[in-house]
Amino acid sequence: MSEVATSTRSRPRLLTAGGWRSLIRERPIVPLLGLLALLVVLSELIRPGIVSPNWAGVMVRAAIPLAILAGCQTITMLTAGIDLSVGAVASMSGFVVATLVGGPGLGVGIAVAFGVAAIVGFVTGIGVGIFRVHPLIMTLGMSLVVLGLANVWQIEMVQTGAGVPDAFRQLGAGMFFGVVPRSLLVFVPLAILIILVLNRTGFGRLLYAIGDNPVASRLSGVRSWQVLIVLYVISAVLAGVAGFLYSGLTNVASVTLADSALLPSVAAAVIGGTSILGGRGGFGGTIVGALILAVISSILSSLGYPEAVRQILYGAIIVFVAAAYTRITSEA
Repeated sequence: MSEVATSTRSRPRLLTAGGWRSLIRERPIVPLLGLLALLVVLSELIRPGIVSPNWAGVMVRAAIPLAILAGCQTITMLTAGIDLSVGAVASMSGFVVATLVGGPGLGVGIAVAFGVAAIVGFVTGIGVGIFRVHPLIMTLGMSLVVLGLANVWQIEMVQTGAGVPDAFRQLGAGMFFGVVPRSLLVFVPLAILIILVLNRTGFGRLLYAIGDNPVASRLSGVRSWQVLIVLYVISAVLAGVAGFLYSGLTNVASVTLADSALLPSVAAAVIGGTSILGGRGGFGGTIVGALILAVISSILSSLGYPEAVRQILYGAIIVFVAAAYTRITSEA
């Protein structure tokens, strides 16, 4: 018995099941990068020659708006919450700018979109932080409110000349030298800011503390309701940025533009190592999670399946990978 124990202790930690679970929990970006590399190899095997600098740029360009929406989920999940309104807010933001760019102008359109997004986040934060409405219910309700208001706006404001601003098209779909997405001009500073806020500021530490132990946070004097209001305002504004990029990427402005990205945004955060129970996670893993989902979508398109079949497989893969990750990291 002692020889078996000694042999087990002498084995490298990564060769044990506990070692792998610990690695996935503490350094999720390491196995995620390995999975991403495997998916890239699989893409090349399915369609030889597809993997190229241009292909990589297209994958990054597709992943950037999703990564921003997943960032909304990451910061809210850190507090054991969730934001199901990000798809509606993103769609609304892109649509509002498209309806205003032909009249008041692009600057006014962006300001109005950000203002409405901030109001939505503020109301959500009050509901979650002060009235203690569960984030799932509150954000789902707000998504329906935003969708309804966007439909009213559509009836009142749509004009013949309305459309996605050229600046959004250039930013969302444009590439430098056919390789580097122009949306990186927005995403890189934004990603650095989110990572710094989460890891280097008191606000970021409060998010982790509230998600890890809300009772202890309250007893230590943390005003959780204030933190949550600021959090959901930030999440809504980030969703607005994602909406601008989505409209530019697809050259479409509609009240349901980003609705299909809601489930993938949650999945990217979970796959990236953010716990739905709060207190653990980070934006770095979420970015890799969004890239993984972008490559999976590309693989399914390469297989030549009809759109309906691709949607079924994509959703099933998202649920399976997220469930598997949650299962692995929840084991003792």
